Amino acid sequence: MAASPLLCVMGPTAAGKTDLAVSLADSLNGELISVDSALVYRDLNIGTAKPDFPHHLIDLRAPSNPYSAMQFARDATAVIAEVRGRGRLPILVGGTMLYFRALLEGLDDMPASDPAVRQKIEADAAAEGWPALHARLQLVDPVLAARLHPNHSQRIARGLEVWQMTGKPLSDWQSGKGHGGLGEAPISLVICPKERSVLHARIADRLDKMLSAGLLDEVRQLWSRGDLSPDLPAIRAVGYRQLWKYLDGEASLDEAVQNVLFATRQLAKRQMTWLRRWPADGWLLTGEDGELLEAAHCSTPIWRRFANEVGRRVEEGNPLSRSKSIATALAEPIGASFNVLHSPTIEN
Repeated sequence: MAASPLLCVMGPTAAGKTDLAVSLADSLNGELISVDSALVYRDLNIGTAKPDFPHHLIDLRAPSNPYSAMQFARDATAVIAEVRGRGRLPILVGGTMLYFRALLEGLDDMPASDPAVRQKIEADAAAEGWPALHARLQLVDPVLAARLHPNHSQRIARGLEVWQMTGKPLSDWQSGKGHGGLGEAPISLVICPKERSVLHARIADRLDKMLSAGLLDEVRQLWSRGDLSPDLPAIRAVGYRQLWKYLDGEASLDEAVQNVLFATRQLAKRQMTWLRRWPADGWLLTGEDGELLEAAHCSTPIWRRFANEVGRRVEEGNPLSRSKSIATALAEPIGASFNVLHSPTIEN
């Protein structure tokens, strides 16, 4: 395999990223690096589906200690160098697309948060509601507002905060050429169910399993600590924020659970929006049982040949049906792609 390869496994929540990445790590002598803004926090285990298989950049911070995309980029850059120093393949896996962008492309030097400005925005939201602030954001940053749900409090607040501090829309800050970034061309694969209904069913099933595993008790332990609040990024994570409102007496348990389900679907929708704009080498579209139904949007002849093979197997009624078998089949095009990327002659 060529020098300095890098593999990215992306996808919406509940798509099967972790299972595939674990199998790829076994097949390709790799180490996994988490790209997830909730997994960086300790004591958030059930609600984040924290994996048992070793990952770098998990459990980095107490939930009271916020972590940023720029901090992730610095930490991930160091870990990638360490993994390569051991002669192994770094495999980035997760669904926090801002983290991927910060690492691979860099981010503009946006202003740090101002607690006084943020406090005023949140006071306005408490009085008027987040939809009213979303309408306010539409006036000053329509590009950002169009991407956000009217109740997406964290990003609405950040958009208004940046505007009030700088007079420049957050979308303008984000659209500029970023500073930093690895400046490398990784192999990026997206895994996702082919049908949205399958993804929604997986999200619902996973939530049921999390609740049965004690998610509410986990949130209650965090709620009882006394050093945490819904203003912290860790507690704003999907699942924690909604159940926190139940514990605060702001919603019934049934309402809170339905809000978790809705918020998770909205998260998946936002992730898919990011992913459709990302220059992936190919999309792995799966079925109800995780079988590989199609390799789509393949960017090079190497990946188009793989797509043809996937199509042939499906036509014959013998699709790749497990993460391990999918990973084994992916090893050849991944290796060939790395050789092309790092050789003097690039395949057209």
